[in-house]
Amino acid sequence: MSTLRSRLHVSRRRRALIVLLVIALLAVTWMGWIGAAGLSGIQTKDMDWDGDGQVTGMEIAQAYYAVVADKQVDGNRTCTTYRWRGSGKEIRVECRTEVQPAEAEKKE
Repeated sequence: MSTLRSRLHVSRRRRALIVLLVIALLAVTWMGWIGAAGLSGIQTKDMDWDGDGQVTGMEIAQAYYAVVADKQVDGNRTCTTYRWRGSGKEIRVECRTEVQPAEAEKKE
């Protein structure tokens, strides 16, 4: 019985690590569910939400909890609309046209 107890015993350090990993996974899952802009592929230099030309640490943090990114695809044009999560107020829209590879010729 004591060998089973010693096998099931988890040190405080290991337990703390497991709790931190679970919290991190929950945080990433939540950010994905709300559509956080920080997980949308935006580069740090483009996280200037107030438009003053400088990206601060606060603006980077806002990309993960306060700004959401909505992507719309229309043919070869993809537009991403960045909005404040609380109010829904639009911050900006970025559109890009992507060249699609030509379809392979059909063999008859």
